[in-house]
Order: sequence, then structure tokens, then C-alpha cells
Amino acid sequence: MNLSLVVPLLDEAESLPELCDWIKRVCTANNLTFEIILVDDGSADDSWTVIESLRAADDRIKGIKFQRNYGKSAALNEGFKAAQGDVVITMDADLQDSPDEIPELYQMISVEGYDLVSGWKKVRYDNKLTKNLPSKLFNAVTRKVSDIHLHDFNCGLKAYRKKVVKSIEVYGEMHRYIPVLAKWAGFKKIGEKVVEHRKRKYGISKFGWSRFINGFLDLLSISFVGKFSKRPMHFFGLWGSIFFLLGLGMTIYLVIAKIVLPDFPLTNRPPFYLALVAILIGMQLFLAGFVSELVARNAPGRNAYLVEDKIGL
Repeated sequence: MNLSLVVPLLDEAESLPELCDWIKRVCTANNLTFEIILVDDGSADDSWTVIESLRAADDRIKGIKFQRNYGKSAALNEGFKAAQGDVVITMDADLQDSPDEIPELYQMISVEGYDLVSGWKKVRYDNKLTKNLPSKLFNAVTRKVSDIHLHDFNCGLKAYRKKVVKSIEVYGEMHRYIPVLAKWAGFKKIGEKVVEHRKRKYGISKFGWSRFINGFLDLLSISFVGKFSKRPMHFFGLWGSIFFLLGLGMTIYLVIAKIVLPDFPLTNRPPFYLALVAILIGMQLFLAGFVSELVARNAPGRNAYLVEDKIGL
């Protein structure tokens, strides 16, 4: 199979028939064998009923239904596990991503040899105050931290070599940082393509203000996990050593001062308490490092999500 299209969705019953028809037209015109994996992330509307009807009419359409809303990262993770195509393309279900981009994205992976190609919505139709400006800030910070030079990390329209999606785990709200996850997994050829951003035709945006805070916290998390997930003692041990040696140095100073000057006040001076606190922090960081090493070496595999139903898989 040439292509798997993974489409996470939440309450997008109106757009699904049009989206699937559009995808099929484009893939058929370009002689691509394909599957469409629709992942229903706990929709409250008739999305799953629509998916069942689409599947009944075309067995290239497959569905995964979550029992409740787990988030976009969980939906992508399950879709990636189910994907069988040599190239995997993700897109949103709201018709703001154009399926006409599929052939060129496929070409960049299969012919030009990219591991991952991220879409760049250079011209956007979102609210500038609530989405565009925060998005630019978010992308600037992520570029700086990750050293990956993409303009739009959060674009839902991306293409991957199959090996990439089978080598990474997308959890929490890490879908914003899939290029970072891919880089940490050893995939270096990451490209970008300017893609069309369309105005929303059906439904409402699922955008929430909480994603600003969550996005920042996830960036810190992915930066730490990417560098130290397999060697946490390198992080905790380093800072533990710094604090412990700092406390030890102040303690030696206080002891020498007491020996040289018998009247030197020892316990009622700030350095005494700073030394005590530094030594305790250093020891706690060492213990955290040892515990983290044990956890890292015995960690389970992928997260498990409660899937209520599947069709075609």
C-alpha cells in the first residue's frame, strides 16, 4: 500500500463525507493505493455513524472509536499503530487542510527521501489575536529549543515515512512536537512544504486557551525526555553533585572558621543553613536520579487507550 491517511476527529460528522470523497478523488487520479483511518476521539455527534456508513460503502475507509475524549495525540498514536502504508499522511477532519496537497507530500517522502515533511500554513484564516500571534511565538520558541527550522510545528498536515510513525510514541499533547520526537528518534531529514489553509466550512474550532500553558509545559517535557529519558542520572546526578559540593564547601569553611576562631558563631549564621539545605538537595537529587534510572530501565511500552470499537482493522 502506498499511502495511509490518518485523520483524528472530534464532532466532525458534517465534513467527513466530503473529506473522504475528496481524498479518494485525489489518490485515484494519482494512482495511489491508500487507506483512510478515521479516529473518532470520543465525538458527541453522529461522527461514528457516518464512519460506519462510509466504511460500508468503501472498505478502504477504516475507523477507530475511543470510548471517551483522549485528545489529538492519543488519536494520532492509535492511527499510527494501525497504518500500513509506506507513507503516512495526517490531516485534520475540518476541511481546513486540503487533500490536493497529498501527491506532492507523498512525492517528497517516497522520491526525495525525506523522513518527515511538515506543512506550513503561510497564509492563515484564523483569528490573529487568539491563534496567529501565539502560534508565531510558540513556533519561535520551539525552533530555538529543538534546533529544527520549521515555521509551523503544529500544522496538522504532515507526511511521514512509515518507519518514523512506528518508531515514536505520541502521548499527552505531544502532537505539536512530532518533528522533535522524530529528531530524537534519529530521523534527521525533516522538511517543510507551504500548504493551503482553508476557512472552516462546518462546525466550530476545538481551540482552547489551555493549549498555551500545556504547549509550554510539553516543550519542557519533550526537551528533557529527549535528552535524558535513557540516562536520567546524567541530569539529576550533575545537579546533585553541584548542590552537594556547594554545601560541603560551605560546611568545610564553617568548620575551619570555628577551629581558627573559637568564638566564631556557627549555627546562627546564614551559611550554616545554606550549607545544610544544599547538602539535602544534593542528596535528594541523587536519589531522584537512582529512582529515575530504575523506572527508565523497567518502563512499559506504549500507552494503552480504551478503544470502544474498530472497523476494517
